[in-house]
Amino acid sequence: MAKTNPGRFFEDYTLGQVIEHAVPRTVGAGERALYHALYPARHALYSSDEFARASGLPAAPLDDLAAFHVVFGKTVPDVSLNAVANLGYGEGRWLKPVYAGDTLRSSSEVIGLKQNSNGKTGVVYVRTRGTNQRDEVVMEYVRWVMVRKRDVDAPAPEAVVPELAKVMDPKDLVIPEGLDFTNYDFAQAGETHRWGDYEIGETIDHVDGVTLEEAEHMMATRLWQNTAKVHFDATFRPDGQRLIYGGHIISLARALSFNGLANAQMIVGLNGGAHANPAFSGLTVKAWSEVLDKAETSAPGVGAIRLRLVATRGGAPFELRGDDGKYLPDVLLDLDYWALMPV
Repeated sequence: MAKTNPGRFFEDYTLGQVIEHAVPRTVGAGERALYHALYPARHALYSSDEFARASGLPAAPLDDLAAFHVVFGKTVPDVSLNAVANLGYGEGRWLKPVYAGDTLRSSSEVIGLKQNSNGKTGVVYVRTRGTNQRDEVVMEYVRWVMVRKRDVDAPAPEAVVPELAKVMDPKDLVIPEGLDFTNYDFAQAGETHRWGDYEIGETIDHVDGVTLEEAEHMMATRLWQNTAKVHFDATFRPDGQRLIYGGHIISLARALSFNGLANAQMIVGLNGGAHANPAFSGLTVKAWSEVLDKAETSAPGVGAIRLRLVATRGGAPFELRGDDGKYLPDVLLDLDYWALMPV
């Protein structure tokens, strides 16, 4: 009897199936230090306990994307071990801050299945929830993944594609309990730009770039316990290259966005996202943002801002799609999210 796990293939998923993912993980200050070592992350709320306390929180939480990576990494052996590509995200919400000492675990429900016309792959839609040691859901999101079939002759399931909200309603965003930006220290945060200084339709070139290193993306993927073969095994792809984990690009782009959006402190909603083109070591990642919307919140001194974050491999800023409507070859990431900012 085989003891090893080859991972799930497309025909192994059923609609409504709930998968409890191994292994629970207790996060600590080490995760923050490694996250800030891997990415030029420097948003003040996640860097300083004192800044966080002045903003009404008990301490600096783990970076929102670091918490996302931990929750996401748990799902890989069950959802995307045999994936061809991670296609997109939607309906993401950060529901509670994650602090050092919290233990995170993940579960996913299959909410959609659709075999591709070639009969060799299919798309699996899952809603994933990350839970802490108190059984509180700290985040949830939907993602869809193209997965290989084990047997191309296996019958196709009935196609079910879930209807997902294109944009999270600002009223459904969860503001961390106690968050208060009325005494916000702009000097310590690094920029003076507040919520009222941004206009819908405004675009921001984040100027800086980071060249992708093989060692760093491998360390990041191991840190998040992401076991997808395309990230580790150079023999798994015909071109002999290890594909860089899409979350690595998200975190790099978010960190680069500090230059121009230093006060977009917390990500609280993920409206949608696409990894437009693959990334490999040696590429230089740059980023730009567009302000898509703004909303007031009930928290004192706190506004919500909807941003499009685009990562490119050195392409011209503010260019996203060609005349054919497809992403330009230089575009790596197109991410639509809500963040919290002092008004």
